[in-house]
Amino acid sequence: MLTYKQKHEQANREAIATVVGLVVTIVVWIVCGFGLAGLDVQVFHTPIWVVGGTVGTWVCAIIVSAVLARRFFVGFELDDEPSASLEGGADE
Repeated sequence: MLTYKQKHEQANREAIATVVGLVVTIVVWIVCGFGLAGLDVQVFHTPIWVVGGTVGTWVCAIIVSAVLARRFFVGFELDDEPSASLEGGADE
């Protein structure tokens, strides 16, 4: 079980990793969109920069999300005290 301080440290690590993932996605968008704008290549009559800027960025965002979920995010309760199980129905 994580202490209150460890929970905040983990949340900070997750936030930093998410900002890094955002920066990576923005860089991919710039490279695949604006970087490919000078090429005269078309895919299904669509300029390659359109495909790269949309599909490439979308694929990058999915990869970044999967990496964040598997490597950085940790599931824990934010409460200080252990909570009762939600299953089994508590009488209120």
